[in-house]
Amino acid sequence: MNTTLKEGIDWVGCIDWTVRDFHGYKTESGSTYNSYLIRDEKNVIIDGVKARFTEAFLNRIQTLIELDKIDYVVCNHAEPDHSGGLPGLMAAAPQAEMICNKKCKDTLEKHFDTSAWKWHVVEDGDTISLGKRTLSFINTPMVHWPESMFTYVPEDKLLFSMDAFGQHYATAFRFDDEEPLDVILHEAKAYYANIVMLYGRPIAQTLARAAELDIEMIAPSHGVIWRSHIKEVLEEYKKFVVCKPTAKIIVMYATMWDSTEKMAEAILEGAQECNVEARFYNVDSTHPTHIATEVLDCAAVAIGSPTLNNSLMPKLAGALCYLSGLRPTNKKGFAFGSYGWSKRGGASEVENIMKEMKIELMHDPIRAQYVPTPEILEECREAGRALGKYAEQFAD
Repeated sequence: MNTTLKEGIDWVGCIDWTVRDFHGYKTESGSTYNSYLIRDEKNVIIDGVKARFTEAFLNRIQTLIELDKIDYVVCNHAEPDHSGGLPGLMAAAPQAEMICNKKCKDTLEKHFDTSAWKWHVVEDGDTISLGKRTLSFINTPMVHWPESMFTYVPEDKLLFSMDAFGQHYATAFRFDDEEPLDVILHEAKAYYANIVMLYGRPIAQTLARAAELDIEMIAPSHGVIWRSHIKEVLEEYKKFVVCKPTAKIIVMYATMWDSTEKMAEAILEGAQECNVEARFYNVDSTHPTHIATEVLDCAAVAIGSPTLNNSLMPKLAGALCYLSGLRPTNKKGFAFGSYGWSKRGGASEVENIMKEMKIELMHDPIRAQYVPTPEILEECREAGRALGKYAEQFAD
């Protein structure tokens, strides 16, 4: 396994092959916790690993340098998947100074016993000389915690980008040109959609600042390191931050006695008459992670639920809670669903949630009492056609 980024700069992180959940994000491809060692006149570790990998982390570092030779440790982001191994590192290398911004220091102090740590608090734009190299620090608040920061090495044109441009993707290879590009771009999309979609505005600001840097390599905290396809991932991120619509619609639903499913199928049939990609998801069999990834760049979405206890079906309610927290933008759509003796709940509740999500409604809720009639199913098809015709404008 090639772990060398540049002469004197190496990956010393850990691969998590078996993790399948990241606070609700289903990580079917596992993940990596990327840490980096820079050897110069001053030696520095950039970021840490999850706590349970601390021993492997320290062992990997020691294959390249003795722990008492580490001068600095940089923490770009205090979330425990990156900081969990830092207490072990700081105990093993007590001479090292912890470099971070003030908000990060405050956060680390709330997570760990840091009473013995030596601190070097930096502000936006500060630099530290390592000898031949310089570390430059760029605050990136809300990408995706308030204390987030980038570290840039101008001499190597290397950006340590923390969670930005990352992927939850376990691989024995470290670089973007060692894995299929379509796979890692999809993983980058899934990561963005499920972790940082709601922070589109600060990420757009961060992209603008990053564009001012001369970058030949991006080393994120998760997944592969970008060295050959930087242009491609930057172009994708420009689309991600505005949830740029494509010619795609999503039909997602829950069903009880198949009535709402029949309505969903009719909506899909109508949409498929148009020149668009139409995707169809029953939330009982599709994880919200996958739905969020697809919603990121869809143009329109139809969401359906029957009425249960004057409300939604539980799994759809959970999926919408997950999705609304991510705040996808630039979407249109409508609600639909069946009901029995009361119109309360079901489609009405879905519409209320869609309004809260600021999805522009194209149609009043379509409702069917008990079983959809042929007339209701045709209304569903026509509404699906309207979604498709709207989405067609975004075809390449």
